[in-house]
Amino acid sequence: MKVRLGDYIKEYSVRNKNGEDIPVYSVTNTQGFCRDYFGKEVASKDKTSYKIVPKGYFAFNPSRINVGSVDWQRNENRVIVSPLYNVFSVSELLDQQYLYYFLKSDFALQRIKAVATGSVRDNLKLDMLYEFPIELPSIEEQREITRRLDLTRRLISLREEESQALDELIKARFVEMFGDPITNSKGYPVHHLSDFIDFLTSGSRGWSKYCVDDGDEWFITIKNVKNCHISLDNMQPINAPDDAEAKRTKVHEGDLLISITADLGRTGVVTKEIANHGAYINQHLTCIRLKRNSLEPLYVAYFMESPAGKEQFTSKNRRAVKAGLNFNSINTLRLLVPPKSVQEEFINFVAQVDKSKLFLSRVA
Repeated sequence: MKVRLGDYIKEYSVRNKNGEDIPVYSVTNTQGFCRDYFGKEVASKDKTSYKIVPKGYFAFNPSRINVGSVDWQRNENRVIVSPLYNVFSVSELLDQQYLYYFLKSDFALQRIKAVATGSVRDNLKLDMLYEFPIELPSIEEQREITRRLDLTRRLISLREEESQALDELIKARFVEMFGDPITNSKGYPVHHLSDFIDFLTSGSRGWSKYCVDDGDEWFITIKNVKNCHISLDNMQPINAPDDAEAKRTKVHEGDLLISITADLGRTGVVTKEIANHGAYINQHLTCIRLKRNSLEPLYVAYFMESPAGKEQFTSKNRRAVKAGLNFNSINTLRLLVPPKSVQEEFINFVAQVDKSKLFLSRVA
C-alpha cells in the first residue's frame, strides 16, 4: 500500500537530561559524517555547531549543492553532521534499509528536486519530506526486498572488482610487452608525438545553446574520457551547427582524445560507433589524428596513461601559468615507439579483455 512517509518519521533533537541543547563542536567542516564525538572542545574561534546522528538514524541534506543526498548511520554509535542536515529516525514498521534504498532511488531523487524550493538556495525542509508517498508492504516483504537489493549490490560490486582486475591485467601486459615505460628497459626508439600527428585541434566553446535532450549527435566532455576509453554513459545529446567550427571539432574513428584542462592526461579513442553516430569535443579536450602507419592510437592512449605519460603531464602542468596544456605541450610529449606489429598484438589483447568486460557488464 502507498502511505505518507511523514507518518513513519520521528524527528530527533539532541537534549541533555535537563532539557538543554547539548553543544556539538568540530574543527573540520565536512559534507559527510564526521567521527568526532559530541562534547569535544576545540579552540573557540574554530568551533562549529554540528548535529549528532545516533546509530540507526538518517541524515538528510536539504541544501542546493547536495539536495536530497541521504546518509544512514548504521555503523558508528554516534557521529555528527552539519546543522543544515535534517536528522530523524523512523517507526519500527518501516525497515531502515528499505527506506534508505527508497531515498536513493531515481523516483525519490526526481521528486526531491521537483519540490526543492528557496530563493537563495534550493532546499527541502523536513515537513516536505513528510509528504512523500512510499509503497509500504509488510515488514517481512520490506526485508525480503532489501535482501534482494543487497544481493544485487553485492553482485554488481563483484563485477566491478573483476573489471578492475582486468584493467590491471592490461597494465601488466603493457609492461610485459613494452618494458618499463619510464626507463625504456627494452630500448625502443623515443619520439615526440608531433612526429606522428596529421591533425591536431581543441574543442568548441560556448556550445551549451546546442545541447538538447533530443539531439541527434553527441558532445563529448572530459567526464566521458578516461582510462583509454570513451564512455557513452551520460553522453550529452547535441544538435550541432552546420559551420566550420563543427567540421573542425567533429571526431573520426581512431581519433585520440586527451584532456587538456582540469584532470590532465585522461585519454580515449573514438570508436566506430561514436564516429558513425556523430560526435564533437568540447574545449577541455584535444583531438589528435595520428599517422596510422607508425602508431596505433590505443597504444598511445595506454602509454599516456602509464607512469611515463602521467609524469610528463604533471611536469608540463607545473611549468604552466594555470592548469592546462597548449598545442606545444601536446606536440612535445615523448613516447616509446615499438614496431607496429607489437603494438597491434597489444591492441588485440586489449580487445579480448574488453569482450570479457562487456560480458561481465551484461550479466551484472
